[in-house]
Amino acid sequence: MSTVRHHQPWLHDLQIATHGNSTVLSAHGGFTGGAEGLYVDDRRVLSHLRVETGDLAITSLAASSLGHHARFLGAVRDLGEQAPDPTVELHQSLEVGPATLVDTVCLVSRSGSPVTTTLRLEIGGDGADLAEVKHGTANGPLLPMSRSQTAAEDPRPADAGLRWHDARHRTSVTLSPPPRLLETGNEGMPGAATWDVDLRLGERFEVTVTVSVERVAPSSFDADSGSALVDWRGVSATSRDPRLARTLEAGVTDLAALLLCDPQNPADVFAAAGTPWYLTLFGRDSIWAARLSLPLGTDLALGTLRTLARRQGTRHDAETAEDPGKIPHEVRRSSFIDAAAGLSLDPVYFGTVDATPLWICLLHDAWRWGLPDSDVLGLLPNLERAVDWLLHHASPDGSGLIRYIDTTGHGLANQGWKDSGDSMRTASGHVATAPIALVEAQAYAIEAASASATLLDHFGRRGAGEVRAWGRALTERLRAQFWTSVDGSPVLAMALDGEGGLVDGIGSNMGHALGTGALSPTEAAAVAATVTGPRLLGLLGLATLSHDNPAYNPIGYHTGSIWTHDTAICAWGLAREGRADDAARVAASLVDSAELFGYRWPELYAGETLLGRPVPYPASCRPQAWAAASAVAVVTASLGLAADAPAGRLRVSPPSRSPFGAFRVEGLRFAGRVFSVGVDDDGAANVEGDLPGVEVVIDPPAALQSRAAMTAS
Repeated sequence: MSTVRHHQPWLHDLQIATHGNSTVLSAHGGFTGGAEGLYVDDRRVLSHLRVETGDLAITSLAASSLGHHARFLGAVRDLGEQAPDPTVELHQSLEVGPATLVDTVCLVSRSGSPVTTTLRLEIGGDGADLAEVKHGTANGPLLPMSRSQTAAEDPRPADAGLRWHDARHRTSVTLSPPPRLLETGNEGMPGAATWDVDLRLGERFEVTVTVSVERVAPSSFDADSGSALVDWRGVSATSRDPRLARTLEAGVTDLAALLLCDPQNPADVFAAAGTPWYLTLFGRDSIWAARLSLPLGTDLALGTLRTLARRQGTRHDAETAEDPGKIPHEVRRSSFIDAAAGLSLDPVYFGTVDATPLWICLLHDAWRWGLPDSDVLGLLPNLERAVDWLLHHASPDGSGLIRYIDTTGHGLANQGWKDSGDSMRTASGHVATAPIALVEAQAYAIEAASASATLLDHFGRRGAGEVRAWGRALTERLRAQFWTSVDGSPVLAMALDGEGGLVDGIGSNMGHALGTGALSPTEAAAVAATVTGPRLLGLLGLATLSHDNPAYNPIGYHTGSIWTHDTAICAWGLAREGRADDAARVAASLVDSAELFGYRWPELYAGETLLGRPVPYPASCRPQAWAAASAVAVVTASLGLAADAPAGRLRVSPPSRSPFGAFRVEGLRFAGRVFSVGVDDDGAANVEGDLPGVEVVIDPPAALQSRAAMTAS
């Protein structure tokens, strides 16, 4: 007896457009299976969409997507003149709005002879939950439908359309112009609309299909689009290497498309982790997206901080991994069940060891970029609870190290950003045993200790001395326990295992310690040498696991793949350590990869290329928040931007030579004021903008700094 196997649908060949809680996926403009469809609130409200021109085949020629839009071009080869060149085109545009989709279908004639055909559109929805789609089990029939009330009364109404509903939504479809024939689907068949088309040379026939979705049964986390709450329209770049400008434009556009409002306070905006699988609040992902995009302003950071603070832990609960003061890992509309992976997660799940220190770091960094004291004051009670979690709950075994272990058997086995079950590898390739102490979690906590102490001191709150001493002690533990040697060179291990042994596989984790204050200059130099060396840094970014590890898999989720944000964070950290040239080199690898992905990075991709192109990770989210925000991190790292609004200082520390030639970035924000930064070919920078009272410090390019240091020595 054979076993039915269910597979997660792959996304790498789909065009994806997003507007907050609504997202559409399509390969060629229609929906024919797999993950294709229109989703609202993690529910597939539209699963079948097919365009036909008589009985003639439509050949797909090109497609693109960015932000709210996906566009497709096809040709109907057997319509029009019978010549080598196609003379009838089919243009299709899918534009996603808040709980809406506008599908514009247009036939264009380039034919010298008349074109007579029919345009037929099939449409329907299965109402499948996103989890069913992700697990490959969404195989139910199309939902029964009816005609709109006016369509039932008049065979050719101006607002002819169809409607159906699932457990949580009512979906309505209107058609303009009204079709000659409108058929209601029944017995699991799609509805259909038919138009007659007669075209002469240069003429076009256009149909607009508007899909509107209404909630009829609210869920626990119905978050609407938040893109209107930020204004990033002035952000742009001009560069001798045009790829930088296109990378920044695409990243900012996609990040804005992923923004959602906190349903508990719609004035607060945060970035959903990624579409389609994680179009909701994820502590770590949303924090990093906000943190990397701080040069665009502090609105996203403030909204993210507040949204997570409202859900901060208040009790001990092993089932949800909640602790008092802990920042949650993810918030969903319902429980997340993945039987194949053995996961059963509550709607608010706290299984993350790093979101809490990262929340503290975001609060501090946002303050440095100009978040007003009045906004920080409102979050100080949450800061104090987060600090209490670090000092008293984050080390359950009493070792003084930040550790995690899932005690339920149905939570996440790994609770850092590399959260797959096989991500922690020793040098021999073996999977490490829990409880795990991640090197980056220690580094985040060390930075959080310093950041929180600074904030507590500034606002006259108690506890700064205690948390500062705790951070110093953790720094010493990191220094004493996490270093090893590979081929005679010092290397920072990715973790300690449950028995205190080194998880000594060389991984990108160490790069996250850069710029946190956890490393001495000598230690930072050793980490920089490893992350920019041949074991990790390739042509298109940093591998998650070194190429010489027996467990290396270029398409393994965390065992050799390249994650866009991981590489960006390493570049950003190198710049924060003052290693401008190393930072520029890593940032340049990301722009190289962006070009090959059409300037829209996926969440992750293979650590090797095939036929000169990166191999996609087939199930990767795209767009994905911290990948999109990486475009801003590339700019930050390439300029060496550092902000200190409380001190009234903005610093620029460029590399010895710009990796993109001369370039200029407009529309950046410091303490609510707009400024621009330019860099010439040799790294010399200039800053322009309305920055009264701000000390702008422009360091000489890295090459001049190095020569000056050598001369001084």
